[in-house]
Amino acid sequence: MAFLRSRSDAVSVLSHPEYDDHEAVVFHRDPASGLRAIVAIHSTTLGCGLGGCRVYPYADEVDAITDVLRLSRGMTYKAALAGLDQGGGKSVILADPRRDKTPDMMRAMGRLVQSLGGRYVIAEDSGTDEADMRAVAEQTAFVGGGAAPVNPADPGDRDTSATTALGVFYGIRAAVRHRLQRDDLRGLRVAIQGLGKVGSVLAGHLHEAGALLFVSDVHAPAVAACVERCGATALTPAQILSQPADVFAPCAMGAVLDAHSIARLGAGIVAGAANNQLADPGDDHLLKQRGVLYAPDYAINAGGIINLYYSGPARRWADVDAHLRRIDATLTEIFEHSADTGEGTQAIADRMARTRFARNAV
Repeated sequence: MAFLRSRSDAVSVLSHPEYDDHEAVVFHRDPASGLRAIVAIHSTTLGCGLGGCRVYPYADEVDAITDVLRLSRGMTYKAALAGLDQGGGKSVILADPRRDKTPDMMRAMGRLVQSLGGRYVIAEDSGTDEADMRAVAEQTAFVGGGAAPVNPADPGDRDTSATTALGVFYGIRAAVRHRLQRDDLRGLRVAIQGLGKVGSVLAGHLHEAGALLFVSDVHAPAVAACVERCGATALTPAQILSQPADVFAPCAMGAVLDAHSIARLGAGIVAGAANNQLADPGDDHLLKQRGVLYAPDYAINAGGIINLYYSGPARRWADVDAHLRRIDATLTEIFEHSADTGEGTQAIADRMARTRFARNAV
């Protein structure tokens, strides 16, 4: 069963700086499978709390709690800004996905999801894949994507990373058009931080469009593959942030932008797939002061949740792609409002999302 292990756990979550009136935060441990998990449901005002399951070897439980609270809140805002009747949730498993993860662990995760009665719908995220969701689906029907037959003609079928990357690609085009007054990406210099499931696909889209890529990842084989496939220039993780470029695309873990790193940025546009890119949401004013155009993360990386929203037998790729292309219009509205008012883009995106909550709250 899911449980808060002690009164101090509850107190620490309720007083946590990232706690934002979350509807539920559930701790769970399954000794038989080794599962240690946290599920956070931020809001179900617009629909059930949909969000991926991240498997990561957190340094401690405090880091895991911080991550799940921020990610679940971001899913609520992401769905609202994308115009979806969907709430926000997230789950994290405290484990190394390459060493610790097993089918039994994922089946135990499925039983946890089932115990929540549909308030939370699980999906893939960093450290989980299609096989993991199949194991989860043995224990619960509350799985977003990953259970329907594969449609080879649908590039987003069962793979949220593909649609996330495509949405980010559309968002980068919007940012380049606004800042550089150009639609053609040939010769555009893009520094990609992180070449996981999303970053590697994004690199492919940018390469096909003629962009020049600079890439880094802590996993050396991923870098080597991108160099071979896309002709990218390999950089170390320490070099990528300050690399002179037109666009910096963070596609790894969050909190990469703070006062120190913003001062070192080598690009005039930040537009990438990572969640919670700003260590402090208020730091968007520092980007504004430096003249850096920032595409708010949950506005540009909404492709995954859009893809899941259209899961089902009536799904048509044309509908998914049309919704993905609306990311361009949303970002353009944010950029233009920021240019007119001088306000940071993150603050504008937050207000737009909260407006939809208020309009739909009971």
